[in-house]
Amino acid sequence: MGVVILLVMAAGVGLMLTRRLPTAFALVLLAVVIAFLAGAPLTGENSVLDTVLQEGAPTLAATMIAIILGSWLGKLLDETGIAGTLVRKIVEFGGDRPTVVALGVLAVSALVGTVTGSAPAAMLAGIIGIPAMIAVGVPKVTAAGTVLMGIAVGIPFELPLWQFFSTALELPVPTVRGFMVKLFPFALVAALAFVLVETRRRGTEHAWSLKSVDSPDSSGAKPRSRRQQLGDAPWYALLAPVVPLVLALGFELAIIPSLLAGVLYALVTTTRPGEMNKRLLRTLYGGFEVAAPPLVLFIAIGILLAAVKLPGAVEALEPLIKSVSPQNPVLFVLVFTLLVPLCLYRGPLNVFGLGAGIAGVLIAAGIYPAVAVLGMATSYNQVFGVADPTSTQTVWSAQYAGVTPQQVMVRTLPYVWTVALGGLCVTAATYL
Repeated sequence: MGVVILLVMAAGVGLMLTRRLPTAFALVLLAVVIAFLAGAPLTGENSVLDTVLQEGAPTLAATMIAIILGSWLGKLLDETGIAGTLVRKIVEFGGDRPTVVALGVLAVSALVGTVTGSAPAAMLAGIIGIPAMIAVGVPKVTAAGTVLMGIAVGIPFELPLWQFFSTALELPVPTVRGFMVKLFPFALVAALAFVLVETRRRGTEHAWSLKSVDSPDSSGAKPRSRRQQLGDAPWYALLAPVVPLVLALGFELAIIPSLLAGVLYALVTTTRPGEMNKRLLRTLYGGFEVAAPPLVLFIAIGILLAAVKLPGAVEALEPLIKSVSPQNPVLFVLVFTLLVPLCLYRGPLNVFGLGAGIAGVLIAAGIYPAVAVLGMATSYNQVFGVADPTSTQTVWSAQYAGVTPQQVMVRTLPYVWTVALGGLCVTAATYL
């Protein structure tokens, strides 16, 4: 029966790769089929309806709340001009020096990446950052890759992601936080190397330029201040993206209160009292629109996790998975480094797809400790978040820069593959 379940999983991957079914729908269908194959009854204990669907759907509820709050904060950073101001200040500082401008956009992208992920993070940093880089001669593929590599630097400190791995792998948040801190240096070094190597190796390519923001008003009206012209946020409001991180990392405050504090700080430092209610509701509703796709995906992942943890599924899959899972630390690093491409194109090791189910099997069957699975999953996530041509942030960044997602994948994959190697080495050395 274990072989049949693996074949069903392979069929599920095929449905996702060919886009016959959206990822979330494919995962739910996969979960129901696995439950029936594992001998689960329709109702009752360890059943399809009561355990897999009813209990599985809200499994990642805490993660979903964190996603909503992160998306809310992201909308506030956009509407209040905080994100735009950060990018503009960096671009002004860099002047006409391509490498300096690219490093500045990388830094802002990393900051935004700690708040929210996916396409919204790319937009917050890239709407101004990508054309600014291209205007000073950064090649288009490098400009798109810089935003994505920057977001990847922030991913280890993205609080909703901490909550996701904590809930999905049943680990305490401090354990997740501890490994993410170890993963961060690899992401940072790879991102810096990408900017420094690619901007110099490829040379400068002037393709477009930003419209001037300092052109005089032809109507003869009194010139507006620079802040009015550009919508700059006050300097103290620019700390808003850092507030949740400082509270969660520095003061070890819980994730949801930390994100709420960031929302309130961004609001209070940029909004007049009489406008707060309208802005709160407007950005909250906008945050729900941004959060809707990942919320549906996390519901489906919770259902899949419940299915693969059923006693029948664990009993059927354990001998098969155990026979092909390396226990030697060196082999662990070698094998799972070579398997990195399987997290691309919604592959079987994508943690926001079938990879979540595989992680659940590895833990439930006792093949690897949960912290080792955490190290493997977070290492793969660094690759998926940058180089996967099907991820929304990669698609948006590439198209906005005027290149294809595949071009971005080819350029960034060697760097993020190195990050995954570093994470797997830390995992093997620490937990195996």
